[in-house]
Amino acid sequence: MFKNPKRVFLLLVLLTTVLVVINIPNVPVITLKPIRLGLDLSGGSRVVLSADMKDIAENERGDALESAREVIDRRINFFGVSEPTVQTARSGGEYRIIVEMPGVTNSAEAIATIGQTARLEFREFTQIPQASAAAFTIPTIETSTPVDISGSDLKKAMLTFSTETGDPQVAIEFTPDGATKFGDVTTRLVGKPLAIFLDDFPITWPTVQTAITDGQAVISGGFNRSQARQLAIQLNAGALPVPVSVIEQRSVGPTLGADSVAKSIQAGVIGLVVVAGFMIAKYGRLGLLADGALVLYGLLTFALYRIIPVTLTLPGITGFLLSIGMAVDSNILIFERFNEEKRSGKPWYIAIETAFGKAWDSIRDANVTTILTCIILYNPGNWQFLPTSGLVRGFALTLFLGVLISLFTGIVVTRTLIRVLYKEKS
Repeated sequence: MFKNPKRVFLLLVLLTTVLVVINIPNVPVITLKPIRLGLDLSGGSRVVLSADMKDIAENERGDALESAREVIDRRINFFGVSEPTVQTARSGGEYRIIVEMPGVTNSAEAIATIGQTARLEFREFTQIPQASAAAFTIPTIETSTPVDISGSDLKKAMLTFSTETGDPQVAIEFTPDGATKFGDVTTRLVGKPLAIFLDDFPITWPTVQTAITDGQAVISGGFNRSQARQLAIQLNAGALPVPVSVIEQRSVGPTLGADSVAKSIQAGVIGLVVVAGFMIAKYGRLGLLADGALVLYGLLTFALYRIIPVTLTLPGITGFLLSIGMAVDSNILIFERFNEEKRSGKPWYIAIETAFGKAWDSIRDANVTTILTCIILYNPGNWQFLPTSGLVRGFALTLFLGVLISLFTGIVVTRTLIRVLYKEKS
């Protein structure tokens, strides 16, 4: 058995798959990630944002909406959400962004991160207060004027801690052009306060102690760790090209998800039993070997979901269940061809090899057609004539993986099992 490299390869695949699936401790097979569940299964938050396009030219609104979607998507990734879904929707004069965040139960915190325009602006006091009162004078839009430094002049921002007090703060680094402007402003305002506004709200107004010409500064305003981290996220993500407002927010509880998972598992078990029983009843020992390949198909699929990892949604589970039937489709074609070859008078061992060869064309064409359909549904190029939906993509991805794995188990695994374990009387 071990002299055949195909059998050795199959044995290694089976062993690795089992280790991945059961996740034996201290066995470093591969870096594993837990299977992610989508919003419909794990619960989370769904937020619908409306984009205000009144100041955007008609021919630029599509690009502005897409840019806003990309910015929000970056913010959610900074926020640490697992596999979020960010989509755009247009209906008449309405421009909307739909955000689904699995596992995020605090929708208010999520909205604070994704919904703000994060327009950072440096402003100086119109009338400089007395030094003794500077710390107690809160700047406003009316009592200050911009100094031509905004969030677009920032290169990056990060959470740091003061070496003196240990308080959280945000360290910012300017672009070369921003560093020049910031150096000129701080040189001019030495001994005077410089206010920092976020979305027209003053977050801090420190007094400039010395000119800062190296393009690096620190924003400190009595933040706690969470506030400083959120501010860094917003500044890193950049400003939204259009103002957005929340028109709908709701939390999706995990109760529906648990019920859906239970029913999906039940449907999967029923499907597997029916398919396995049909194969045994129709093809006898050959069907039993095909069922063995089907078991390996399930293990490989689950292992691949953990390795990638794949975010499972209810449509994604549907794609997996659909692929179960397709996993034995190639075996049915091969076994029917095998019966035809035997009826023509060929010995069984020649008939089985001939069946695999002749059935390949039909198997290939059928599966390539399904693969192309999955690619179109997944819409990797974000083609404008096709919707980009996370649920549709979940279905397409699981079906795509299922087809690829079924090709391997249906041809390589089944063929190897037959060569090793199956014999007929000549």
